[in-house]
Amino acid sequence: MTPTKVWPRFLRFPHHASLSVWLMITGIMITLFFVIIALIAPSLEQWNWIQDPTSTSILENIPHSAPSGKHWFGTDKLGYDVFARTVYGARAALQVVVAATLFSVVFGVILGLISGYLGGWVDRILLFLMDSIYAIPGLLIAVTLSFSIGEAARGVPSAAAALGVAYIPKYYRVVRNHTVSIKTELFMEAARALGASPWRIITRYLFGNVIQSVPVLFSLNAADSVLTLGALGFLGLGLPAEIPEWGYDLKVALEGFTGEVWWTTLFPGLAMASLSVGLSLASEGLSEFFNPLQRRDADQS
Repeated sequence: MTPTKVWPRFLRFPHHASLSVWLMITGIMITLFFVIIALIAPSLEQWNWIQDPTSTSILENIPHSAPSGKHWFGTDKLGYDVFARTVYGARAALQVVVAATLFSVVFGVILGLISGYLGGWVDRILLFLMDSIYAIPGLLIAVTLSFSIGEAARGVPSAAAALGVAYIPKYYRVVRNHTVSIKTELFMEAARALGASPWRIITRYLFGNVIQSVPVLFSLNAADSVLTLGALGFLGLGLPAEIPEWGYDLKVALEGFTGEVWWTTLFPGLAMASLSVGLSLASEGLSEFFNPLQRRDADQS
């Protein structure tokens, strides 16, 4: 038996993997690195490998101390260890990104299925609403919602909701267009002729056919939400100040930035860019696994 027969079909690599597949593998490895760092951050603190990024006791550190064996990434102007805040910043970023993208996927897919299948006035109202949201830049929507929420109610759930609203129209439009094109197929007519309810048709026949393009959008929106969250933190509208976050750390670093103190901006900015690039690369090859036609062409090449 050949090795390709052992793995599930959607996990089989083409014999001659394209560049997009290798970019996807690179992106997944980068993303997994940040996921592992975020998961083990509390354990690293318990083992005294990193300092507590929020404890006032670390203020005994020398402000703007250069990278050394004691402080791998140096310290900021308040004396906080930059390495500890960068590690915990990955934890905060992934929590918000995952929550925001799941929020937008759930609402976008459900509304897209309902709108595309029912049509009529429901479709027209939802189209108008989603087109109105889509016409507004996502960062502006996130800034407006974060400002409306207020500082007292800020946290991971509120930040995720502020980011997720801007991405709902993207999932809605893709799912709605696929639903409109599929609902006239013969197997759909047969299901209706056999007396299947709209709920059964949507969940059993439509959902599996329109969901294939969602993973690509998911990773792209996740990459964008990393940068949007950083922009909110830089503007002071992101997570509370006691939660380490890359955008807020960049804001604090630039307030006291000098040409000699480069580490306070380099490492948070590099971490933010690396996670965003990793998620973007991960989306490059997903279509070859979730699109049967592209996967077949790759296998035959």
